[in-house]
Amino acid sequence: MSTLEARTQSLQDDDACHVMVVDDSAVIRGYIRRLLQETDGIEVVASAGNGQAAIDALKKNPVDVIILDIEMPVLDGLSALPKLLEVDPTVKIIMASTLTVANADVSLKALSAGAADYIAKPTSTAALHSAEDFRRDLASKVVALSGARRRTRPPRARLAAALKAAPLYAGPVETRAPSRLPPTILAIGSSTGGPQALMTFIRGLGDDFDLPIVVTQHMPATFTGILAKHLADSCNRDFREASDGDHIKAGCGYVAPGDYHMLINDSAGGPVVKLTQTPPENFCRPSVDPMLRSLVGTYGAKTLVVILTGMGHDGLEGGRAIVEGGGTVIAQDEETSVVWGMPGAVATAGVCAAVLPLNDLAGQVRKLCGKAGL
Repeated sequence: MSTLEARTQSLQDDDACHVMVVDDSAVIRGYIRRLLQETDGIEVVASAGNGQAAIDALKKNPVDVIILDIEMPVLDGLSALPKLLEVDPTVKIIMASTLTVANADVSLKALSAGAADYIAKPTSTAALHSAEDFRRDLASKVVALSGARRRTRPPRARLAAALKAAPLYAGPVETRAPSRLPPTILAIGSSTGGPQALMTFIRGLGDDFDLPIVVTQHMPATFTGILAKHLADSCNRDFREASDGDHIKAGCGYVAPGDYHMLINDSAGGPVVKLTQTPPENFCRPSVDPMLRSLVGTYGAKTLVVILTGMGHDGLEGGRAIVEGGGTVIAQDEETSVVWGMPGAVATAGVCAAVLPLNDLAGQVRKLCGKAGL
């Protein structure tokens, strides 16, 4: 066994999540280190000021999760990403970027290239020290992704305790019969790993799929507009970031904008988008649950829901409301999910009509819509 292999085995046997922080700002590196080490079960064991230094560090000391800045000297985050994954294909990488259009675009490209998630980085030291959402989100992402990396090996005491805040569902999958009525709208909920899963799933629906599609992906403002553009370009479909008052049209896709819940309400001219800034649900805004609850009153039993990869349990209560209203919920399976939180919650609660690998979900949706297979 090589020295690196021995260190990797030692890492797997440890009971903590080991993290590397990569950022060209020493202040940011120090702050993130302190923040993460306030969470029991997380240890920051390495740091680097650029992508090349991170690659060199990973070759010597394997870690579970890397927090990777985008804009750095010597080697930037997007260029370093494939090289880090070449060193360790199982390491989970979270891209950290400020909220600019350019960085949002780079972050989505990084997800397509193998990054597991992203986080919007506060833009100043003062903002860092008041950003409670940033503190909570980063720690929960690190814990969930570390747990996902180790899901073939049961987490030990400290990580298992930390995972209570971001559970990985392990109960039996229970399914129910789908609605007898053909759906007239498709709703999708997703989070960690969602952007790439969305691309794969929506492309699989085919050019003849003409139901309107509404999407709530956990993302901040700026990112959701870029996501809608990527979906439109990648899937050859009319996708847009939703605006208040948009009429829901066949064949069109609508992405909930960051910092707004997206509801679909009846109106004299047909279903329309209603954006609200009511309090976050499941620590999220946009949240999947309010979107799903609104669909019950508007589309009833003709609602079809797909829950894709993501941490937490957003979509569970909304999914229950959908099936109580006669609609149908299906979910991505554990093996193909980056984190089996959201889909695991509905799969083990008896809400789903099917739980399938990502590449099989589109075919199941077409079948439920009465369309031939591709």
